[in-house]
Amino acid sequence: MLPDLLGTGVRVVLAGTIAAWHRAERVHYYDGPGNKFWVLLHASGLVPELLDPSEDERVLEFGIGLTDLVRVRRSEPGEPPQFDRTAFERRIRAARPQAVAFVSKTAANSYARCAGLRLVRDYGSPSWTVAGTPAFVLPGPSGANNGMSLPLRTALWADLLDFLDTLG
Repeated sequence: MLPDLLGTGVRVVLAGTIAAWHRAERVHYYDGPGNKFWVLLHASGLVPELLDPSEDERVLEFGIGLTDLVRVRRSEPGEPPQFDRTAFERRIRAARPQAVAFVSKTAANSYARCAGLRLVRDYGSPSWTVAGTPAFVLPGPSGANNGMSLPLRTALWADLLDFLDTLG
């Protein structure tokens, strides 16, 4: 499992999921082939330069934290994965960001399911929070989401900046 990249004073925590057991062995965040995370982070204006996955720790310089909902046990086929909601919320409370942005609807809905909240249908701010922290839903950066054009994904990621500005 990757170590959290969190610190007090981060403006936003970007949260994904580790649902597949093999993904827990990654060396850097969002380093998979075809993953557009680093391109979206830069093109949206969230960071001023294009970072390489090997530079993932640098996100803290820009007020961004990275963490994942972590799967706690294997599920039976057809069952949704179970995640450690308590540990996730504890990390969010400790970091005290202005917002938590889920890096896909899948990640947001994984949290919503384990918290007993309404599932999201759209991108942007859902009707719920994470441990009292405003939430935001981004389109996924993975190659599996290539059906959505990169310019549209970039625009929706840029909406996170506007959302953060409304929070102060």
